[in-house]
Amino acid sequence: PMTPTANRVSPRDPLRVALIQAPPAFLDLAGCLRVAETRLREAAAAGATLVVFPETWLPGYPLWLDEAPGAALWDHPPTKALHRCLFDNSPRLDGPEIGRLRELAGELDTDVVIGVHERDGHTLYNTMLFITDGGRALARHRKLVPTYTERLVWGRGDGSTLPVVERPWGRLGGLVCWEHWMPLARAAMHAQHETVHVAQWPWVKEMHQIASRHYAFEGRCFVLASGCRLTVDDVRVGFEGVAGGYAAGRELLASIDGPGDRLLLRAGSGVVGPDGMWLVEPSLDSADTVYAELDLTAIAEELMTLDSDGHYSRPDVFTLEVDTRARANVRFADGD
Repeated sequence: PMTPTANRVSPRDPLRVALIQAPPAFLDLAGCLRVAETRLREAAAAGATLVVFPETWLPGYPLWLDEAPGAALWDHPPTKALHRCLFDNSPRLDGPEIGRLRELAGELDTDVVIGVHERDGHTLYNTMLFITDGGRALARHRKLVPTYTERLVWGRGDGSTLPVVERPWGRLGGLVCWEHWMPLARAAMHAQHETVHVAQWPWVKEMHQIASRHYAFEGRCFVLASGCRLTVDDVRVGFEGVAGGYAAGRELLASIDGPGDRLLLRAGSGVVGPDGMWLVEPSLDSADTVYAELDLTAIAEELMTLDSDGHYSRPDVFTLEVDTRARANVRFADGD
C-alpha cells in the first residue's frame, strides 16, 4: 500500500485514481454512507489520491424511471411514495452526511468526487460534488438538463455550477451523463483547461464510452468514465432497509422485470488518456474498484496538435458567452 498524498502530488508525479463501481445501499442514505466509508478506506489504503463515485450514487440512480411500467402514471401512490423515500434520503450540502464525507476526505488525505441527489429547498438536483483540500473545500456541478424521464425527478442546474477545481497537480472538473453531448457545455469546460475530467454515468455503455473518449481527445485531458454495478436484488434489498415508511413504493420496485441477479447497471468504468485511447479498458459487470496511475505530463505532448481553446480555435469566427450567475425564482430586497 502507498500513502495517499492528495494535497502534495505535483503535476510531475503520477496521480493514482480509483473509480468505485460497487452498488450503493439503494435509497438508504445511512447505508450508502457506510458503503462509501468502506470503499474510501480501501481506495486510500491502495494509494488513491482521487476517488470517484458514479452519477447520483448517493443514494442511487432512480432506475424505476426506466424499468417500472407505472413510473410516470399521474397521481400514482407507489410512485409518490418512492419519490418521498428518495427525497427523505437525499442529502443537503450543509447536512451531516456530506459533513461526514468531508471528514473522511480529510482523514484519508484523499480528494473525492461523488454523484448525489442534492436536496435544496423542495427540489432535488443531480449533483456532482468535489470534496478537496483535506475536506475543507466543497464545489458542486448540477446537471444542466435532466434527460427524458429524469425530468420527473430533478430540477435543472445553471451556469453558476460549472467549476474547475484547482489542485496541486492540476485542474479537476466534470460533467454528468448526456451533458457530454452538449457542445457548448464541452466548450465551456475546455476553456477552463481541465487536467482530469470526471464523466459520470449510470453505467458506461458503448455510446458513453464513445463520448468519454471523444471528450478526452477534444479536451486534451484525462477522463475518468465512472459507472455503477446494480442488480434487481440490490434495488430491492437496499429499499427494504428504509421501506417502513414508504411501503407503497415496494409495488413499483417489484414491477421491475427479471430475476434478482439481473444486471440493471453494468458498471463499465474506465480511464481515457489525452490522446483519446483507453489507459484502462471499461470494466463491465464487475463491482471491483478500477485503479489507474496517470502520467500528467502526457497532456503537453497531445496539445502540440490540438488545443480547442487555443491554437485550434477561431475566436474571430466563433464566440461563446457563459452566464455564471446563480438563478433564483424569488429575490428579496431590503427596501433601500
